[in-house]
Amino acid sequence: MKCFGVLPSRSWQEKLLPLRQQADIVRGWLKVRLDQVVPQLMEREDLDMWILVSREYNEDPVVLTMLPPTAMNASWFRTILVFSRQADGTVKRYTMARVPKASAYKVKSRSWLLQYFENVWDYTEEDEWTCLGRLVRQEKPKSIGLNYSRTFQLADGISATEKEQVEEAIGPEYAGVVKSAERLAVGWLETRTEPELQAYTGIMQIAHGIIAEAFSSQVVHPGVTTSEDVVWWIRQRIHDLGLKAWFHPSVSIHRCEDQAPSPLGEDVILAGDVLHCDVGLEYLGLCTDTQQNAYVLKREEDDAPQGIKDALADGNLLQDILVENFVAGLTGNQMLERAMKDAEAQGLRATIYTHPIGLHGHAAGTVVGALGVPIAGVGDYELFENTCFSYELNVVRSVPEWGGQDLRIALEQDVLFAGGTVHYLAGRQTQLHLIS
Repeated sequence: MKCFGVLPSRSWQEKLLPLRQQADIVRGWLKVRLDQVVPQLMEREDLDMWILVSREYNEDPVVLTMLPPTAMNASWFRTILVFSRQADGTVKRYTMARVPKASAYKVKSRSWLLQYFENVWDYTEEDEWTCLGRLVRQEKPKSIGLNYSRTFQLADGISATEKEQVEEAIGPEYAGVVKSAERLAVGWLETRTEPELQAYTGIMQIAHGIIAEAFSSQVVHPGVTTSEDVVWWIRQRIHDLGLKAWFHPSVSIHRCEDQAPSPLGEDVILAGDVLHCDVGLEYLGLCTDTQQNAYVLKREEDDAPQGIKDALADGNLLQDILVENFVAGLTGNQMLERAMKDAEAQGLRATIYTHPIGLHGHAAGTVVGALGVPIAGVGDYELFENTCFSYELNVVRSVPEWGGQDLRIALEQDVLFAGGTVHYLAGRQTQLHLIS
């Protein structure tokens, strides 16, 4: 049986598109998200208007996800985006863009923005704050959301200065209906559309393919290769493929205490070692976060010891338990409590610390355990449909072949929650990578 993640060829590399084609795809996704997700969420959260403001290099994380691929930052001057919910449930999108009238001077990143937002500002006639105040009075919202939050860092994007200027611009009457748009911002970031979900499996296959290469004799030479060698091989591979690592990878060694380390150093990989990696990459604006495990075969072995395989099976059982307790409407803390109770009943020594994933690695949404314990705030947010998570957890099991020594097996696999069901994106690790 083949090790998990090993493909018959490097066909996963064919999924990687040139940068221009990537931009076209992301641009299309953005249009779908603006058309579908924003109206749905503004109705759900009962907000009439959503105002987002950013200046270059001090961007609201939400604003950055609403800019087209050719606009890598907010405007050199200022970016203001306004969503106004109409009586029929539709949402009008406005911006105050400093777009010169002279056709000889085109700012393409801004013109792309105008494919999604209607420009309502003539910068030669008034400043953007006067324009914003006029727009608000025209739309007459009963509630206005701004991105400030004590709970969700990704929903806390407006600076104190910009918030003050917005409230001055709209005047006391409308400043009185301003409230936090944190749930709307989180909803925007966490909700995946069907086009994104169609692609997410392929993105995960790329992540699995890189790990399969790293945890193979192609990269690991027992007695010679160090864990840091593998770390930097992974980082270099991600870079060479034109992808982005959203955190520095890690590779750790777990070893029977009776086995002496290499005289060349404790981080030299030896036969009989269990290897663990944690790898996160970004492609087409979507992040992955994956932890897998490998076993380095000894000369006389053609498989890992049964006790090590049993530890991995315990990890899979904990994943199954978490799947059963993922229920729409429950909070992260409620799901954690239920899952840990079931894990204890199964005799597992378990820890769960699962987080959302999507447009960010540690993304917006509910958190199911922080270092294995409930967490106030982000853990009290409920589970919604069409959201993605990194099932991050570990189990500890004694290994008879190691004289009863404990082995911690940590797993992390990205999943989609849709239709009331958890779906693994590109599968999960159920067998150890075997390195000879």
